[in-house]
Amino acid sequence: MPHITINNVQIYYEEYGSGAETIVFSHGLLWSGKMFLNQVEALKNRYRCIIYDHRGQGQSQKTTEGLDMDTLTEDAVALIKALNAAPCHFAGLSMGGFVAMRLGARHPELLRSVILLETSADAEPTENVPRYTTLNNVVRWLGTWAVAKPVMKIMFGQKILQDSTRKELVKKWKKELINNPSTITRAVKGVIERKPIFDELKNIQLPTLIIVGDQDVATVPAKSERIKSQIPQAQLVIIEGAGHSSSIEEPEQVNKAIESFLNQHS
Repeated sequence: MPHITINNVQIYYEEYGSGAETIVFSHGLLWSGKMFLNQVEALKNRYRCIIYDHRGQGQSQKTTEGLDMDTLTEDAVALIKALNAAPCHFAGLSMGGFVAMRLGARHPELLRSVILLETSADAEPTENVPRYTTLNNVVRWLGTWAVAKPVMKIMFGQKILQDSTRKELVKKWKKELINNPSTITRAVKGVIERKPIFDELKNIQLPTLIIVGDQDVATVPAKSERIKSQIPQAQLVIIEGAGHSSSIEEPEQVNKAIESFLNQHS
């Protein structure tokens, strides 16, 4: 699959399916566009589906700068335009949600709708910063393997972590986590230091679907309720038994919610 150069950075993307409308998927911190493959499989027969890796992550170029949320948003703007995807449905999970909210508030002409999964409109809570900074420093010195166990408990809910029938799935994603290079600390820093977008949410005048797992400990469901309160056309779906990675943990529930939403707004 190809890379495309936008904003002087090589961005990796994959494209599936076809249709009159396009859905662009924006992944969460530490992962890649792969976390949406279950959604792509469900939607590619009716929609053009695009997944991509943020700069500094996955198979995109590992940069030393531009890892703040505003720059990542401008990357998304350039990608949508370069791939002739506008207006598109834009789905973002966690960090991808930080991008999606900025797109919806600042570049509504590029979008048909906004889909937010496990995300927050606020800055990183003060109480989280020391812990996440410590984990990031450990990765810088020892590698991602050294923090894999605590990070998996942040990224996934207890249901999947304790399910003996899904051990191989958990093992697969733990391997994805460990395979991150030490340069991932730059992207983590960008998330830890992100600015809030809450005050701009009122500018999102697009149909918006908010999804959150009821076991999410990274961006608890109250964060999603807070986002919903500020977006006029927002609806909220709680995913039972999912943590911070519902697209992987409970794909059937997520697919059902997205398909229902798109049927209303396509």
